Amino acid sequence: MATLMFLQKPMLENPFPPGIISSSFSTPTQKIIFFSDPSFRDFGLRTDGKSFSKRRAVSISDETEDFSERLKVSQEKRKGKQNFLAMYSSILGGITTDPATMVIPLDDHMVHRGHGVFDTAAIMDGYLYELDQHIDRFLRSASMAKISLPFDRSSIRSILIQTVSASKCAQGSLRYWLSAGPGDFLLSPSGCYNPALYAVVIQDQSPLDRKGVKVVTSTILIKTPQFSIMKSVNYLPNVLSKMEAEEKGGYAAIWLDDEGYVAEGPNMNVAFVTKEKEFVTPYFDKILSGCTVKRVLGLAERLVKEGILSGIRVGNVGLEEGKMADEMMLIGSGILVRSVLQWDEQIIGNGREGPVAQALLDLILEDMKSGPAKVRVPVPY
Repeated sequence: MATLMFLQKPMLENPFPPGIISSSFSTPTQKIIFFSDPSFRDFGLRTDGKSFSKRRAVSISDETEDFSERLKVSQEKRKGKQNFLAMYSSILGGITTDPATMVIPLDDHMVHRGHGVFDTAAIMDGYLYELDQHIDRFLRSASMAKISLPFDRSSIRSILIQTVSASKCAQGSLRYWLSAGPGDFLLSPSGCYNPALYAVVIQDQSPLDRKGVKVVTSTILIKTPQFSIMKSVNYLPNVLSKMEAEEKGGYAAIWLDDEGYVAEGPNMNVAFVTKEKEFVTPYFDKILSGCTVKRVLGLAERLVKEGILSGIRVGNVGLEEGKMADEMMLIGSGILVRSVLQWDEQIIGNGREGPVAQALLDLILEDMKSGPAKVRVPVPY
């Protein structure tokens, strides 16, 4: 039995007003086809709790495994260190805490056409970090993808907070999607009856890694600016770029733009510390405007005041200029700040984790734990 909390209507403010009903949710077993082996030679059809033979020489008993149990078994086979603690679906109109029921319709255009956008916010000590900044980017991406909103901004924000609250997760991340919605398998979303909002709370048990990494130059073509600046689900180039890096013994592959300047990684921004101790990150006009790197740009001002950095600049960085920098780092919500020790065959700096990268990592961690209210939203568990 999966726990499902129905949201009778979007909550418009916090703390939450009454309206969440605790209930139980069972996946219906009607009209479920169970295949006895991968060749599909023998199968039975279970309808209204009764089983009967569909092909000759088949024996289907009343003990045929329940559909929900099959989903649970599938979840148990899942590899990885991430736990899925809660999911909101506007299709269901509620929140489930059973990973086996965290599903979306196959005819959702986000699934078979890639017509969807997403974003992520970190959960630190019971607070959502930079939630509003990420929601703003989320809504900009939705507008660029021509996806209308199922609810207004305030309602979406409240739903996201309620999903984290239902998960009881104090350390993790919240990822959420807006899709054109289910409807059909055609190309145009005109047959989609309503856009869909989904959100999942993820608990990642991997410890924060401060060790530096190797990167390579990506041979996978970078997305055009129209799609690079939008955080859509069209991540195949990003996936292939990451796979290319791993095949070459690296952590990530770095894209160059159409003019040969450093652009970004597959899901993180890039920054450098020059020989003159200037902190530099590429322009955001052709790449995703990272919420984390923009916050780091503000926090780095403290290092300028302390004399560790001589200045901060957003501008073009050439390939060779980047490889000759004193420090290079990757910045993103998933890794925060990570030193780069080697790019292709070039050792960066002295080949060790750079002091500026380590200082910026400490600053962002401090900001996540005790920063101002504009970047930390409390979750009422």
